[in-house]
Amino acid sequence: MDPNHTGPEEYGHGGDAPRQRPPRESLTSDFGQHAPVPARTVQLVSGDFLLTVNPVDGSEIEPCPPAERPARPGRLTEPERAEVERAAAPPVPPGPAQPSLPLLARQDEREALVRLLARGRSVRLVGPGGSGRTRLLDVVAEDCADLAPDGVVRLNGHRRSADDLLHDLFHAVFDAPLNRPDRDELLESVREIGAVVVLDDLEFGGAALDELLDATPECAFLFSATPDVADPSADSGVEDVELPGLDRAAGLDLLGHAVGRTLTDEEATWAGDLWFESEGLPLRFVQAGALLRQRDRLRAGTSAVDEFGVFEDVRPDEAPYDPADGDEVPLPSLGEAAAPAPLLASRLSASARATLRFAVALGGEVPHQAHLPALVGDTHADAALGELVSCGLVSPVGARYRLAAGVPAQLEAAGYTDDADTRIREAAQHYAWWTGHPSVTPERVCAESDAILAALTALTPLAAGAADEPGTAVQFARTAAPAFAAGLHWSAWERALRAGAEAARIAGDVGEQAYFHHELGIHALCAGQLDRARAELEASIGLRGALSDKRGTVAGRRALALVADRSGVPLSIAPTAAEEVPEAHVEESASPPRGVPMAFPDLQPPADTGLVVSRAVPAATVPQTKDGVGGGVKGLAKRNLVAAGAGALLVAVLGTVVTLGATSGNDPASPSENVGVNPSASQGLDDGSLDADPAAGNEGDTGKATSRPSDPGPDGTPGTADDPTPTATGSDEPSDDETRTEEPDEPTRPTSPGSTPTKPTKSPKPPTSNSPTPTETETEDPEDPTEQPTESPTTPPEEPSTSVTASDTASSAPVETSTTATQSTDQASPDDTETMI
Repeated sequence: MDPNHTGPEEYGHGGDAPRQRPPRESLTSDFGQHAPVPARTVQLVSGDFLLTVNPVDGSEIEPCPPAERPARPGRLTEPERAEVERAAAPPVPPGPAQPSLPLLARQDEREALVRLLARGRSVRLVGPGGSGRTRLLDVVAEDCADLAPDGVVRLNGHRRSADDLLHDLFHAVFDAPLNRPDRDELLESVREIGAVVVLDDLEFGGAALDELLDATPECAFLFSATPDVADPSADSGVEDVELPGLDRAAGLDLLGHAVGRTLTDEEATWAGDLWFESEGLPLRFVQAGALLRQRDRLRAGTSAVDEFGVFEDVRPDEAPYDPADGDEVPLPSLGEAAAPAPLLASRLSASARATLRFAVALGGEVPHQAHLPALVGDTHADAALGELVSCGLVSPVGARYRLAAGVPAQLEAAGYTDDADTRIREAAQHYAWWTGHPSVTPERVCAESDAILAALTALTPLAAGAADEPGTAVQFARTAAPAFAAGLHWSAWERALRAGAEAARIAGDVGEQAYFHHELGIHALCAGQLDRARAELEASIGLRGALSDKRGTVAGRRALALVADRSGVPLSIAPTAAEEVPEAHVEESASPPRGVPMAFPDLQPPADTGLVVSRAVPAATVPQTKDGVGGGVKGLAKRNLVAAGAGALLVAVLGTVVTLGATSGNDPASPSENVGVNPSASQGLDDGSLDADPAAGNEGDTGKATSRPSDPGPDGTPGTADDPTPTATGSDEPSDDETRTEEPDEPTRPTSPGSTPTKPTKSPKPPTSNSPTPTETETEDPEDPTEQPTESPTTPPEEPSTSVTASDTASSAPVETSTTATQSTDQASPDDTETMI
C-alpha cells in the first residue's frame, strides 16, 4: 500500500485526498497544555489623559498624545439607537409569555404628562413604591416618541448621581466608545442634545437636580420618584404630578385581569377588604391575583402540570393543607393578602425560593437569569425568574430586576435571612470567577454591577471573621474593579476599589493595599479631584516603597507628577517614604578651586591653605544638614544668601592676607613668616584671663612672648593679680601691654589693677620690603576643623607655638600698643579681620 496515496478504507476518508494535519506551534507542548490567558488590558481616553487599565500592576495614566485624541463624536444612527434601547430594557424571563396587564384609571395623569412634555417642561411623577410608576412611564414614552429631534432616551437613576446620569445621556446619544469626556467636553456635548429623557427611580433633588437641568437646557425630563426623595428647588421649573392609588372598581378590574377569569362574590368581597387595607396600590392586586391562581392550581390537585412545565412540588413540605383530599382551599386571610410574599414564596419551586434567598442576602438585587443555574445548582433555575415576575415579587429596574417594594422586609420576617452569610460567600465566589473570565466583556459586568457590588459590600464585613474571606474579597475586587473601569462605569469602579482596600487592610496585604490606593488616585485624577488624588497616590507610593516595588513606584510617581502639573503645586521637597535621598540636592554651581575671585586681581593668590583667625563671633545655632546647609525649606530657600555672605567674607579675609604680605619685607621676624597652628592665646581655667601659651624653647625670634612668674605671690596661687611682675628676657621682648590679646569689638582688659585699656593702633611707618610677592607659609590642617586646640596652662604643648608680636616687626618707629596676630584653622569673622588690619 502506497503510504502517500491511501485507499478509501483507511482513516475514514477516500481516495487521494491529502490528510489535513492540525497546525501546531513549535513551542507548544504535545500534551495539550494551554497557554495562560493574558490579562484584559483596555486603553481608553479620559479627558486629556490616556488611561491604560492594567488589572495586574495597576492602571497607567499619561497625557493623551494628539494622534490618540478621539474626533468629535457623532450621533448614533437609528439602528444603533434601537440597539441601545433594547440593551436598556429588562431581559424577558424564560418560559411562556407573561400576560400584559392593562393600565387602568391612569388616563388623566397620562394626558397631563404628555401635555407638559410637549411644551418642553420637565415634570416629576411622584408615587409610593408599587403604585405603577414604571408602567405609566412606559406608556408616556411611547406617546412622546416624535416630540424631540433626538427622540426618547430611557435612563435609570437607581444609585446614580447627577454626573453619572450626564455620562449615561452622552453615551445614549453619541457614538464615543472607550471615551469618557472631561467636564467641559461633557457639558458642551449634552448641551446640544434635544430629547425627552425618561428617568425612572430618581434618588436626588435640590441642587443636584438643578445641576442636571442646567446642563441640558434642550431636554425635557420625565422623572419618577418616591415621596421620600428631596424636592426640586423652587426656581427649577419642575412640576410634580401625584400618582394616587386605584379606586375600588379599578382594583377589582385589575385583579380580574391578573387572575384571568371573573371573580366570584366571595373573592370580590375579599378583594374589597384588600383594597381598603392596601390603599389601592396596583402591586397588591397583582400579588393577590397570583395568590388566587395558586389557589386554583391547588384546588385542581397536585397532579396538575405546573404552568412552567416543571414537574416538581409546587408547595413546601410545611403546607398546612393537602389539596389531594378534595377539601376546599380557603382564601388567604387579610393579613396574608396585605403581606403575601411568604405565602407566595412557599408555593413556588425550590429554585425560585433559592433565588429569593440570594436576592434577600444581596440587599434586594436579583442575579441575572444566566447566573441562576450556577448559583442555585439547578440547570433549569433560569425559569425561576419567570415565576417571580408572574407573582409580582420582583419588579424591573432598568436592565435588571429587584425585589418589589415591601417584599424584602416580608421575607426577612419569614426567616429568609437565616443562611444569608452562606449565600453571600457563594455569590462572591461565583462573581469573582465570572468577572475575571476573559470571555466576559466589561459591558456585561457593568450591566450586573448592582448585584456584584452588593455581594462585594456584604462580603467585606464577613472577611474579619474567617481566615479565607479576606483573600476572596480582595480577589473579587481585583477582578471587578478593572472591568468597571473599562466599561466606563466609574461610580461602581470607585465603590469596588474602596471595598477592596478595606478587605486588603483586614487581610494585612500591603501589596494589595498599595494597588487599591493607586487605583483610587487614578480615579480621582480622572475625576478632577486633585487633592484626593495626591493623598491616595502618596499612600500608594509609600506602601510600594516599603515593598521595594520599583515598577509600581514609578507608575505612582508619574501619576503624581500629573497631579502636580494639573494643580500647579510642585511636589514636596522632602523625600517621600522609602525614597532614596541623593548625596546632594545643591542646585547652584560649584565654587572655583581657589574660592571666590579676590578683590585684587593684579596680585597673586595665596596658597590653598589660607590664613584664618582663631576666634570667631558666636552666631545663632541653626539646624544643619549633612551638606552644611540649613535644614528645612527655610534653609534651602536662603542658601543663595548664605553663599553670597560666605563669598564676601572670604574676599575680605584673602584681601587682608594679601595686603599684609605685600607690605611685609623679608625680615625673618615678620608675622607673615611665622605662622603656627597653635593659638597664641588661651583662656585659663581658673580665672578666665587670657595668657599666651609658652613656647617649647627660647631660640631666635620664636622665643617666649611672655614669662610666667615663678613666685606665686602672697596668696600662693600663680596667675593672680598679686604675682610679681615677670622679668623680661631680652631687650627685644614685648611688655605686658604689648602681649595682650583682645576680643573682637571689645575693650582690652588690663592684666593688672589700675591699668587702662588701650586701643590697638597701626604702625605709623610700615616697613619697606624689596620682595613684591607675599611669602607663602604652609600650615597643617587638623583632622577636625571644628575643634579648638586647647591646652592646660600647666602642661607645655607638644609642638612649639610660633606666636609673633607687633614689636618683632622690622620698624624703627616706636609703637605704643599692638595686638598679637593669632593663627588657627577655624573660620574668621569680619570683626577679627578688622582687628588684624
